[in-house]
Amino acid sequence: MIVLGIESTAHTFGAAIFKEERVLANVKTAFSTKTGGMVPARVADHHIEICDEIVRQACDDARVSPKDIGLVAYSRSPGLGHTLRVGATLARSLALLLKKPLVGVNHCIAHLEIGRLMTPAEDPVMLYASGANTQVVAYEAGRYRIFGETLDIGVGNFLDGFGRALGLGFPAGPAIERLAKKGAAQNVALLELPYSVKGMDVSFGGMLTKLKTMIRSKKYSKEQLCFSVQEIVFAMLVEVTERAMAHCDKKEVVLGGGVACNKRLQEMCSSMCKERKAKSHAPRNEFLVDNAAMIAWTGLRVYHQSGAVKPEQAGIDPYERTDDVEVNHY
Repeated sequence: MIVLGIESTAHTFGAAIFKEERVLANVKTAFSTKTGGMVPARVADHHIEICDEIVRQACDDARVSPKDIGLVAYSRSPGLGHTLRVGATLARSLALLLKKPLVGVNHCIAHLEIGRLMTPAEDPVMLYASGANTQVVAYEAGRYRIFGETLDIGVGNFLDGFGRALGLGFPAGPAIERLAKKGAAQNVALLELPYSVKGMDVSFGGMLTKLKTMIRSKKYSKEQLCFSVQEIVFAMLVEVTERAMAHCDKKEVVLGGGVACNKRLQEMCSSMCKERKAKSHAPRNEFLVDNAAMIAWTGLRVYHQSGAVKPEQAGIDPYERTDDVEVNHY
């Protein structure tokens, strides 16, 4: 079956064509700014302007006609209500126009499912690090269970907030990684920042507050600040991931989410796993960041598990959690 996937949870709008565990096309575009963050209404306007072009390009890249599509899948949760509605409206329209079945997909579950598809991992602990989400997850008894998560803001949103304070624009993660690498090459000293691990959970709000004060003081270089942030934040994430591995008695880690593109985070996870005689896996960057291929693949699995949803019942749920969803196809 040929599946069209549509992703629109936040700043990325994507369309993908999937067939028999193969990605035939995976096209996306992302809203960005040179300074400041993203305003949901402006991001939704961006998605509305380019959505038809992105779907058309995906079909062209895959060399398929819209009439060849057998299933339409869209990201229904969680995310920004403004942008989720753009993808849901487009998906409903296409399903009605093409007279094809329609399914909605939990975006977080899709990150986990594509990670398992694109790596050799069989039953891993998953470190899901993205803009709004920071979770350590493992599958058990029909659901992805959350063993640790952020208590306040997601690691990606934390990095973007830090980046805005530094004047780096949105998204800030790639610029922070570049500056941190320069700092490491310059042998900058590691600054003292709040290390907030509370049991299996993490917190970034206190660190962000202190960083804003440090930035205003103008005592520290951008390179030193970015280097220190990466080292401490990623150490927090790796610590709770390792503890979850011990608790679940698992020997594999899979990274997911846009923040997982960071090579330093991948390096730290690999080092931790090597010490535990375990394996760390990270899909290619195009499947770590928000993308429609993961929506198409997960949509196909949802369809086989639960069937389609009527277009008039195909809504959105901006607040649905990863562990709210039954996953009986693991």
